[in-house]
Amino acid sequence: MKTGLLFLLAATAALAQQQYDLLLRGGHLIDAKNKISAVRDVAIRDGKVAAVAAKIDPAQAFKVVDVSGLYVTPGLIDLHVHVYANSADPSAYVGDHSVYPDGFTFRAGVTSVSDAGCSGWRNFEDFKSRIIDRSKTRVFAMLNIVGSGMKGGKFEQDLNDMEAKPTAEMALRHKGLVVGVKTAHYAGPEWAPVERAVEAGTIANIPVMVDFGRAYPERSMPELVTKKLRPGDIYTHCFSGLRGELEAPGHLNPAMFAGRRRGVIFDVGHGGGSFVWRVAVPAIKEGFLPDSISTDLHTGSMNAGMKDMLNVMSKFLALGLSVDDVIARSTRNPAREIKHEELGNLSAGSPADIAVLRVEKGSFGFVDMYGARMRGSQKFLCEMTLRDGKVVYDLNGLTREDWDKLPQDYRASGSPRWDGTLGYGGGGARRKTSAETKK
Repeated sequence: MKTGLLFLLAATAALAQQQYDLLLRGGHLIDAKNKISAVRDVAIRDGKVAAVAAKIDPAQAFKVVDVSGLYVTPGLIDLHVHVYANSADPSAYVGDHSVYPDGFTFRAGVTSVSDAGCSGWRNFEDFKSRIIDRSKTRVFAMLNIVGSGMKGGKFEQDLNDMEAKPTAEMALRHKGLVVGVKTAHYAGPEWAPVERAVEAGTIANIPVMVDFGRAYPERSMPELVTKKLRPGDIYTHCFSGLRGELEAPGHLNPAMFAGRRRGVIFDVGHGGGSFVWRVAVPAIKEGFLPDSISTDLHTGSMNAGMKDMLNVMSKFLALGLSVDDVIARSTRNPAREIKHEELGNLSAGSPADIAVLRVEKGSFGFVDMYGARMRGSQKFLCEMTLRDGKVVYDLNGLTREDWDKLPQDYRASGSPRWDGTLGYGGGGARRKTSAETKK
């Protein structure tokens, strides 16, 4: 009896020492907000970053994972995606051109995305209930200035359905979830889509993202970025070459630099047709780096030159950016652009959205929208992703025990304290929805 009591007391004392749910040990932490690029341990408790230090006692953690030799970064934030799937439209971004987010995010280290204008004020509530509220990925939205969103064709050319007031009202109704206003694909010479988007963004105090569509002499890219857009507004597809980004072959349009001085944000938005080496190479050589790296993920880009967030990020390694630069433009910068600065960093108290990345060395090829290849010697690979402190992707089982070291009749080998990939408690524990975990 006395021996049993002593054992129980010892076990209770050991549990009391385990103040952290999970400890990532020995990785190279890159946190642009806190200006850290060094080997650090990261401890997690109750879905938050609890401590970051050169050494944290592993006895204090319920679960310890060795990530030495890997990069530990804030969860990647993809500023430009299309994820309004599950609707009735077969040939539009409100429908079949979009993808379900969870199938494309965690395996690439992405924990947060911003849907770039698939829905407008008329159908945002449907998008929220069908996709946002059901996703494990943290999904934000930019409302299209077109009330019916990206339904394609005549819908996106209808100036009568571009209304600032109801767009702003919907954004304010879902403040924090709606993070911007989008205008895209307009083929006419009028400035009305941009002007009404800026009006809505001003009322709601959120940025505007512009996919400029077609440029005209009377509606030019230089005028857009130096006169029409406000500081903090976002020019996406900045390396497309389709809207005058080059002044002459091999030379960037000076308006791009002028727009940056004005405070306009320049986003990659790779997509299936918005990134070309003959623009990106001279831009980087002239010192014009993108503010944020994003995919423009959709069914037309995911199997073409874009592929996924890590592939796009790897292209910028091939262009000569450092690992630290690329991570900053995929974490800290997009968090600031959408005014969610609680994300994109690993400060104590921040949500424990984390990517554990490997930089592979070898011979790789990276393809632009026209199929032209650039060779590179480095490539990002995602080893593990955490969302709100739970492991939601683990490529090589870094968190797992070898099967032959487990009991003969083993079942689940994790714990709900840190494991987000397996169900616990009979039929599986209920997970929080994206809407519940955004707060």
